[in-house]
Amino acid sequence: MNSKSMLPKYLQPFLWSYEIAKLDSERHKKRIITNLLNFGDARAIQWLFKTYNRQEIKKNVINFLPGEWNKKSLNFWRLFFNIKENEVQKDKRIIK
Repeated sequence: MNSKSMLPKYLQPFLWSYEIAKLDSERHKKRIITNLLNFGDARAIQWLFKTYNRQEIKKNVINFLPGEWNKKSLNFWRLFFNIKENEVQKDKRIIK
């Protein structure tokens, strides 16, 4: 993946606080992955899995950004990646 890959415009609703044209798919990948897993639609998730490898995405579920995850989304992706509850960092705030 080119580190300066342009993000498709259809991702803008899931990264509403950011100018898509200024995001770097490599440098901002933690933010991009988090937002798309939390709020993305099927098209956004498909793009995510084509752009980043499964291990990288899974790593973001295990070591998630504090205060950034919806509890239902986090539980879904934990099940999807078969991540045990004790593998997820405990000191992070989760949005209810």
